[in-house]
Amino acid sequence: MSPFGSPLATSQGSDDGPQDQALDRDAFHAALMAKGDYYHIHHPYQVDMAEGRASPEQIRGWVANRFYYQINIPLKDAALMANCPDAATRRRWIQRLLDHDGHADDGGGIEAWLALGEAVGLTRDELWSQEHVLPGVRFAVDAYVNFVRRADWREGAISSLTELFAPQAHRSRLDTWPTHYPWIDQTGYAYFRKRLNEARRDVDHGLELALDLCTAQAAQQRALEILQFKLDVLWSMLDAMTLAYQLDRPPYHSVTDRRVYHRGLQ
Repeated sequence: MSPFGSPLATSQGSDDGPQDQALDRDAFHAALMAKGDYYHIHHPYQVDMAEGRASPEQIRGWVANRFYYQINIPLKDAALMANCPDAATRRRWIQRLLDHDGHADDGGGIEAWLALGEAVGLTRDELWSQEHVLPGVRFAVDAYVNFVRRADWREGAISSLTELFAPQAHRSRLDTWPTHYPWIDQTGYAYFRKRLNEARRDVDHGLELALDLCTAQAAQQRALEILQFKLDVLWSMLDAMTLAYQLDRPPYHSVTDRRVYHRGLQ
């Protein structure tokens, strides 16, 4: 049994803290925050975008591939709620679905991302068709969604803790992109502005859950392992984009210049 009561295997230990005793609340918080060193904002692809070295093709490639992540976030959150027996948690978590899918007069994050796509020169049809989504990106995102579907809901919640570092990424894009990429229609930046407040609210809830749940050493080690898994997902997405858009080695580049890779299996 895992530290959270699910049939998943427990962590066998890592280098993130003492192996024989639990960290106190502040030390565990610090251990979670230290994982920010591996957040994808530090990936060379992200650094190039932030410092103005990305080409229009590289910006569009990132927007198109990241859209696949965006449309899967509500599916991930719905799966987590389906696994969660606690009504109070579901009532708070459902706001994440509404943030992405939209509600009332709020078009939601997916609609805002479509506007970003148009601002960088993509069409909505291109984004929805997933024709630009690289296999490596698809595999990474699908692995994340499948993890949450199968995990104890508490482990699924902890996997969302990369949100701890997200406001920094959104702020960086708002601060740097208008200067470096004047060709981008600035109306497309609404998504990043929208997520600044939403991400901070989500962080408060996710961090509260993690700190309350992870008081034993095994649970803390498992949480750090899960957070690293999510960081691996985000980093791997950018590795795939680096091959395709920076090194000019997209999938099957030695065989064909056509996008023959699959667009999803039912």
